[in-house]
Amino acid sequence: MRYFLLLILLLLPSASVFASKIAIIIDDIGYRQSDKAVLTLPASITLSILPHTPLGKNLATKAYQQGNEILVHLPMQALNGKAIGAGALTNAMSENELKTQVANAIKSVPHVTGANNHMGSLLTQLDTPMRWVMESLRLHDIYFIDSRTTKYTQAGIIARSVGVPSLKREIFLDNDKSKSGLEKQFQQAITLAKTKKKIVVIAHPYPETIAFLTTNLYRLDAENIQLVPASSLLPQQVVVTAAEQSELLQDRDRKIW
Repeated sequence: MRYFLLLILLLLPSASVFASKIAIIIDDIGYRQSDKAVLTLPASITLSILPHTPLGKNLATKAYQQGNEILVHLPMQALNGKAIGAGALTNAMSENELKTQVANAIKSVPHVTGANNHMGSLLTQLDTPMRWVMESLRLHDIYFIDSRTTKYTQAGIIARSVGVPSLKREIFLDNDKSKSGLEKQFQQAITLAKTKKKIVVIAHPYPETIAFLTTNLYRLDAENIQLVPASSLLPQQVVVTAAEQSELLQDRDRKIW
């Protein structure tokens, strides 16, 4: 009887189970020596590394060894014409050129399991090139997180229509790197996580951001929010709704100038 009661207790829901989950992605990693500081953050922080960068391979390897999840930060064409960097994906590329570029970007960052877009306010609006991107990611068994650099992004819809598991960014943590700016966004992330239960936050390897996270991440536990790798938030099934598919078809021929 005593053993039966013990079994029941073990099967009961634990009080330590978190009510909400949050994934924090640090991206734009690979060029600056100061980026190495991301290795001081907890292993549950997800790191997104730019392809073909001087520090990319080494940082990806060390981060993976200490338990961080690794993404490739795919540079995509922006509306403002800003230089995109090595591995750029543009709407001028043929299908073969773009898919080769994606494959080379993945190869340049060891231990990649996912991807998110660097810039991309133009490319993520375009059906055909984004479909090529998603077909490439599916081939490499890589999920996608839409950084949502434009409200007109089609990336998530296209990802799901192709069968690529996907998530979207809810909050940018450090557009304002001041202590008050970081605190405002961090508190917003806490509030939103409690409402939505699962959210993605994107930040950058600024010294100010790393210092803030180092001293404030403990607050998530107190708020009953668990810090998790991005992949743990992925949906169990990839489904595109009829409404989303209709919206995608309606936007297929949109001209962007």
